[in-house]
Amino acid sequence: MHVPDGFIDAPVSAAAAVVAAGAVAVSLRGARRELGDASGAAGFGGERTAPLAGLVAAFIFAVQMLNFPVAAGTSGHLLGGALAAVLVGPYTGVLCVAVVLLMQGILFADGGLTALGVNITTMGVVTVLVSYGVFKGLVKVLPRTRRSVTAAAFLGALLSVPAAAAFFTLLYAVGGTTDVPVGKVLTAMVGVHVLIGIGEAFITALTVGAVLAVRPDLVHGARGLTTRLKLRIGGELVDAPAAVPLAAARGRSTKKVWATGLVTALALAGFVSFYASASPDGLEKVAADKGIDSKVEPHAAADSPLADYGVKDVANARLSGGLAGVIGVGATVVVGSGVFWAVRRRRAEPAPTTPSPVA
Repeated sequence: MHVPDGFIDAPVSAAAAVVAAGAVAVSLRGARRELGDASGAAGFGGERTAPLAGLVAAFIFAVQMLNFPVAAGTSGHLLGGALAAVLVGPYTGVLCVAVVLLMQGILFADGGLTALGVNITTMGVVTVLVSYGVFKGLVKVLPRTRRSVTAAAFLGALLSVPAAAAFFTLLYAVGGTTDVPVGKVLTAMVGVHVLIGIGEAFITALTVGAVLAVRPDLVHGARGLTTRLKLRIGGELVDAPAAVPLAAARGRSTKKVWATGLVTALALAGFVSFYASASPDGLEKVAADKGIDSKVEPHAAADSPLADYGVKDVANARLSGGLAGVIGVGATVVVGSGVFWAVRRRRAEPAPTTPSPVA
């Protein structure tokens, strides 16, 4: 759902940029708590979230390259807001998606640069707000189990995609550059993105479920919901004291998870992406069918050596796309990790003390 330049007029694009900038600013403050607070529920804090946030951004970048067919001549891809929010927290999740969109726009000419605010607001802010709101509501009423967390993540992701499509339609109604009836745009956008949302939900649930299976302490949305260890005392199973699983979790390194996640992201972007659907995604298909794209503008980074997810002057399509994917994952994990490291470091710095006046 990467909106190119020319779909939305300059005033609305500028307004969306202001909203996106405000959302990023608020998320930076919130992410300092998510990344730097070691006293969260169940005793798990940002010392585990910070190293993984950059990896989550890189994983979203990789999976977004895997367009899957949803209807005749139409494909979809992960938006990632729900996945990021559940894994590393809603504030950090907004920043993860923003980093991905920035890298895609600058390096790969994917999503307009003047439309960057539109894309961050639509694909980042809206998806995180909707998905995490649904997720938190469900985990409060469902049984406190890992299956409940996975199910809540599934439904949150499912609803977040058509919500983003509806929000884009709202922006188009206010600032669209073509004269297409809004009702037709809304019906087409929400209809196809409900199907894309099903794919988003499965990817999100599978990923969250996989992490929960091996390291539930690393899932932000599962804090306080992890199952206690059981001890057999006198022939009966009883809950172990909370200090036992917490101490064990604190002593476990995240290096293996980080390395496995990075290798998976590199494999998806560098190899599996070659087999992704070549059909236009939901927004591209609707834009072409309804004429929304009649005033699309050339991308400012169209001459980038990585434009359209290929390496310039590399003739072999498989090699070109694979190299571009690997470069993208590497760049995203470096930039994302740098951002989240800086955010956490700032949180960790002690506040300056004011010397007391000398009598």
